[in-house]
Amino acid sequence: MASTRYLLLFLLTFSTFTWGQEITVEKIWKKYEFFGSSVDGFRSMNDGNFFSKITDDGGKESITKHSFSKPEGTGEVLIPSSILSKLQMDDYAFNSDETKALITTETTPIYRHSYTAVFYMYDLKTKELQALDKLHQPQTLAEYSPDGTKVAYIFENNIYVKDIASGKVTQLTKEGMRNEVINGTMDWVYEEEFSITKGYAWSPDSKYIAFLRFVECAVQEYTLTYYNDLYPDLYTFKYPKAGEANSEVTAHIISAKGGKANKIELGTYEYIPRMKWSGNSNQLIVQTMNRHQSELKYHLVDLTSKMSVRSFYQEKSDTYIDIDDNLLILKDGKSILRTSESNGYNHIYLLDFDGKSTQITTGNWDVIEFLGIDEDAQMIYYTSAEKGAIHKGIYKIGLNGAGKTALSSETGSNDAEFSNGMKFFIKTFSNANTPPVFSLCDNSGKEISVLESNSKLKETLLTYKLTSKEFVTFKGHSEELNGWMIKPPNFDPTKKYPVYINIYGGPGHNTVSDSWDGSNYAYHQLLAQKGYIVVSVDPRGTMYRGAKFKKSTYLELGKLETEDFIAVAKELQTYDYVAADRIGIMGWSYGGFMTSLAMTKGSDYFKMGIAVAPVTNWRYYDNIYTERFMRTPAENANGYDNNSPINFVDQLKGKYLLIHGSGDDNVHYQNTMEMINALVNANKQFDLFIYPNKNHGIYGGNTRNHLYNMMLNYTLENL
Repeated sequence: MASTRYLLLFLLTFSTFTWGQEITVEKIWKKYEFFGSSVDGFRSMNDGNFFSKITDDGGKESITKHSFSKPEGTGEVLIPSSILSKLQMDDYAFNSDETKALITTETTPIYRHSYTAVFYMYDLKTKELQALDKLHQPQTLAEYSPDGTKVAYIFENNIYVKDIASGKVTQLTKEGMRNEVINGTMDWVYEEEFSITKGYAWSPDSKYIAFLRFVECAVQEYTLTYYNDLYPDLYTFKYPKAGEANSEVTAHIISAKGGKANKIELGTYEYIPRMKWSGNSNQLIVQTMNRHQSELKYHLVDLTSKMSVRSFYQEKSDTYIDIDDNLLILKDGKSILRTSESNGYNHIYLLDFDGKSTQITTGNWDVIEFLGIDEDAQMIYYTSAEKGAIHKGIYKIGLNGAGKTALSSETGSNDAEFSNGMKFFIKTFSNANTPPVFSLCDNSGKEISVLESNSKLKETLLTYKLTSKEFVTFKGHSEELNGWMIKPPNFDPTKKYPVYINIYGGPGHNTVSDSWDGSNYAYHQLLAQKGYIVVSVDPRGTMYRGAKFKKSTYLELGKLETEDFIAVAKELQTYDYVAADRIGIMGWSYGGFMTSLAMTKGSDYFKMGIAVAPVTNWRYYDNIYTERFMRTPAENANGYDNNSPINFVDQLKGKYLLIHGSGDDNVHYQNTMEMINALVNANKQFDLFIYPNKNHGIYGGNTRNHLYNMMLNYTLENL
């Protein structure tokens, strides 16, 4: 009897492990069972031998200090839970000598990246806590001066400096006014499209602040309506659409003590996407671009004696130049490191202030990101797609281009956050079917300790009925395309399965990556459990396959991508195990744009489409993004019109669901309104759901749970 009982228990356990439980939307978006853990609040200390992090002890958070060489243990408490429990901390930062901390609380989002907050200063020696502003008014972008004696911040579009010892506050700029003039932070379009919110920077000696000023008066306004009370609230902000006027942007330098701001004369330009001080001298690098974003200039501003400005390098492109944060100024005060696609792939270059440019990395692959430089050892650290567009690896190479070494051995997605001095780094590794593992490594890549293995999430995954995400290739319209596929459990190649294609398809983002995809992974596994083959593909115009592949869609966003998605659908129809008349497509943002084109231009191949927050006419989107790829509507009317879904609604045949948040400050609800008008005029039936007040991310409360349940039901009913 005993052996029979154990056999039965084994069979039940094996059955549970093999077939597992079913995923539900509620488990993903209400119980958050598929959300992993990370290393919260990691900061390298100045000496590069210690780091700080947020430690949670039974719900009580503190900031603790740990050794890189021996990270185990409780660590030294820097900011105790008794302080943090009063504040409900969102973030923290130390001053330069790590005797004080700036604690961020009551964070309130403005747009995607920007926010206001109430800041507190904490003295680690005296244990004194004080508010940055006695009235507790929300500010933004608070930062210690390099010498740790002052804090700069932005309040109501002006720059302020507080002297910590005396408590005196000096208002440096006075022109700031909402929807007219901005000092020290960015306007909406810079934040969204140049991925930058901070528009000021301390000089290394703490004597000056360089800042950008935006005069928005000529920029057209857009108004969002929020349905919160008996009468709706209106929120009006400046949003320059394609072909419309931009803010007038100028760069200035002002004394931290106050006084007149000196304008930096930069010649003719449209944009100032980046500026950065050198670390050990009063030299400022300022980048400028023309409106087409096809010319990038580097300017050197020198305050060593008297302010001088000169342009020392210019790069030009037949298409466009991407702006990124790959800019490192070397200690010699004579050169910088940058990346460029000028030879066809994104590589690292040494650029001297005399204009001489030397290529350091080479090969038919793209550098992704700078991680830092050890100038004493003359070694550069970076990530790249050397193993292919779906992979990300960590490497180092000599400043002379010699001694390239891989620091990550695992194939998948590897990233690193280095300590000061580049002695150690926190490596984050995941692949398509494995949640992230956070480990501490030395600068040779040797693992010292695993800080977070996500073992709890891995154990949870074992209880579910999951199948592996497999990487595949598709022929595409004219080039081979990367893709992945998730098949249903108990997949039978003799049966016919419907296909659900999840897409983005636009510049700057790949959906086909050998990396953990969290909640999206879980939702796609849910669809597989419901009997769908789930597919994703990166068409022409996507990342990490060189400039030619990425920039092939120039002036015609949507054309080549639609051809590729149609080609993929046609190829899938030839598979023995695919139900040729049951192929659906879903995308968000640019993916919603592509879904809408697939359902119109490609209506013979797609039975169902779900478009979330789609662009439906590029004339309605912001000018920095749109003109980078399309130029202005006046210059490229056919490029706009021939690939806008609103112009092809008469071809719609399948079931089409439009979803949008009415408070979307990014892709305006206007896009969906115009799509509705076009569909009605063409007498085409469709489905629509609007989330009141929700922004481009459509989240908050039960929103994501509701959204994904709706999309699941729509798929089950129509595909």
